[in-house]
Amino acid sequence: MRRNNIGSRGNKRIVLASLLKPVNEPRMFEKIGMSLARSGRYEVHIIGYPFSTGESAPNVHFHALPPFKRISLARIGARLKTLQFFIKVKPELLIVTTHDLLGVAILIRILFGTKIIYDIQENYWRNILFTNAFPPIIRSVIALFVRLKELVTAPFVSHFLLAEKCYANELGFIKDRFLVIENKCRLPEGFRRKPDNDFIQLIFTGTIAESTGVFKAVELVKKLHAIESKIRLAIIGYCAQPNVLRAIKTEVSQNKFITLTGGDEFVSHGVIMDAIASANFGMISYPISPHIENKIPTKLYEYLACELPILLQNHTPWIDTCDPFKAAIIVDFDKADLQSILNQINSGGFYPTEPGGMTWESEEKKLFTLFDHIF
Repeated sequence: MRRNNIGSRGNKRIVLASLLKPVNEPRMFEKIGMSLARSGRYEVHIIGYPFSTGESAPNVHFHALPPFKRISLARIGARLKTLQFFIKVKPELLIVTTHDLLGVAILIRILFGTKIIYDIQENYWRNILFTNAFPPIIRSVIALFVRLKELVTAPFVSHFLLAEKCYANELGFIKDRFLVIENKCRLPEGFRRKPDNDFIQLIFTGTIAESTGVFKAVELVKKLHAIESKIRLAIIGYCAQPNVLRAIKTEVSQNKFITLTGGDEFVSHGVIMDAIASANFGMISYPISPHIENKIPTKLYEYLACELPILLQNHTPWIDTCDPFKAAIIVDFDKADLQSILNQINSGGFYPTEPGGMTWESEEKKLFTLFDHIF
């Protein structure tokens, strides 16, 4: 991975920045970053949490922050590092992907007139209130602080990107300055699924947390495996909560048919796509709560785009997305009918119709229209 190159000055300079997401995070790098870089009109810089891979792309420059713990004074130092970098590069456009960098971004706007895009990937207000990422006693205070930060800085933002359609109704501060760019799947060139026929390989990919349903997935797989020994589960992703990670590692140590990739380390998107290629089924097992009920999980787009059959939480919007393609087995993870699930797994017949509208190409066109307008 190339680092710390400022690059040529011929094209418009765009910086995509995050504190906690790795520099090769799929939306920043594979989707928005590579789309802009491949156009030949933009010099793209990505700044984020350190993660070392061999990935590179023409006109894309990676700048890794020094490593730090999520709750530490070093996190404040990381903001200062981003400020120094922004001053050095002086981008024409700055895309911030988390609320952490809004204050720094607005300072750059005031100093240099840089245009700001806030890429909203989460409704932080709901995430903080309705997940267990923070102790209950301080959730309301933190949620209020983050929302006030978004409200105060909103007038300085040129445009908002929304990763979910529902945010247009949930976030009043965006007014009419927004464009929905959904987290659809950029398929790797030559991607083909090649599932293992010796086992029934299930995968749980993405953020590992109670709020994303990892424990519900584990419990279901343990019950299915007790009936059908071919059942396997691979958990692949990053876990930010030490207590959750300890519990998952305990499950892995006690159940040899469950494996973990990542855990306390970020996992490259290429590893996840390889897992999708070799799996028989993906699992989407979110407990339905206000922070998730209106969203379309990114991995739902990924599984559909790759034609991976899904064990899907019984939630109407997700069922409606999958039904036209016969892509999913609908599961009530709290009281699952195990024999029915196994019968459907063995009967097959998934994807008689190829899914449409699940890949990044449709979003890329909208993105270019916006950037043509901005510049």
